[in-house]
Amino acid sequence: MTGGKVGGLGISLVFGLIVLAMIYTIGHISGAHMNPAVTLGFCAAGRHKKADLLPYIGAQLSGAVAASLALHLLFAGQPTNLGVTLPAGSVAQSFVLELTMSFMLMFTIMGVATDDRAEGAMAGIAIGAVIALEAAFGGPISGASMNPARSFAPALLSWNFAHHWLYWAGPVLGTVLGARLCRLLETRTDAE
Repeated sequence: MTGGKVGGLGISLVFGLIVLAMIYTIGHISGAHMNPAVTLGFCAAGRHKKADLLPYIGAQLSGAVAASLALHLLFAGQPTNLGVTLPAGSVAQSFVLELTMSFMLMFTIMGVATDDRAEGAMAGIAIGAVIALEAAFGGPISGASMNPARSFAPALLSWNFAHHWLYWAGPVLGTVLGARLCRLLETRTDAE
């Protein structure tokens, strides 16, 4: 759309900076839950009420669809995939990458946003930086989704669900593992 003026690094920075801004904007309202995989990770760690799980995921998917619809209307008639997440390499490679990036993201979130020993005011910066970094190296390979809602909405509007399962399975498995490992380490540290 920009003739190469933004580039991959620019896109990565946008990913990270928008999450950073949203953490500080809505963090006090919803905990800045914008990602169903992260919400499921918090549930797996006992840090989110199971009764709130479906309303949160419904809101996340609805927000993503609204954002994708806005882009669809803004760029109507122009050739674009509107953010559809597709693997550039093999499906297995993208699955492992999405799982790993989501694991690292959730591990970071748990470490800086939920641990009383961490500097909570800096959580948005740490989380936004991890997303930007992961988008920079993972974007060219898997699309660096790390967020099922972020992949679902463009897939829905373009009706392109090719390999879509990996953008749910990888991030959900990664965040659950990241949250569980963080809780295990917290428990061990607290016991010492």
